[in-house]
Amino acid sequence: MDRLDREILMLLQRDGRLSNAELARRIRLSPTPTLRRVKALEATGVITGYHAQVDLDAVDRGFQVLVWVDLVASTTDYIEAFEEAVVDIDDVMEAHRLFGQPDYLLKVAVRDAAAYEHLYTTTLSALPGIRRALSQIAMKTVKHGGAVPLRSQHGESRDRPA
Repeated sequence: MDRLDREILMLLQRDGRLSNAELARRIRLSPTPTLRRVKALEATGVITGYHAQVDLDAVDRGFQVLVWVDLVASTTDYIEAFEEAVVDIDDVMEAHRLFGQPDYLLKVAVRDAAAYEHLYTTTLSALPGIRRALSQIAMKTVKHGGAVPLRSQHGESRDRPA
């Protein structure tokens, strides 16, 4: 990956709706090679998709809970069963397997405390292999979905394209 690829990624992370013509203008390259580079980044899996960032409050999902989960045992059977089940829960926005304890961190977004209580008692507590789940209510999101920091070949951070 060269400097132009990193610039493309930085720009598309900030605004995934940039037209190819505008992207080409900003990186100072003609549209055809710019599109070729974007398509190559998509084909190799560097760009995994494009999405709209949604305001959780605007869609009645502003009550966010971080759930720390420990499994009964860290065996393949428990891990696979838990992960297969948690992926299918729409209210779980993110699920991360962790090194050490706890085993998992889930980010849940629901309407309110009553909705979370219902989710917890009917769904989360019934997930396979759970020994313990600790819930913490998020007071405020300070930073949401930050861009992946991209470094040049010499390791320095690049905040904006050259």
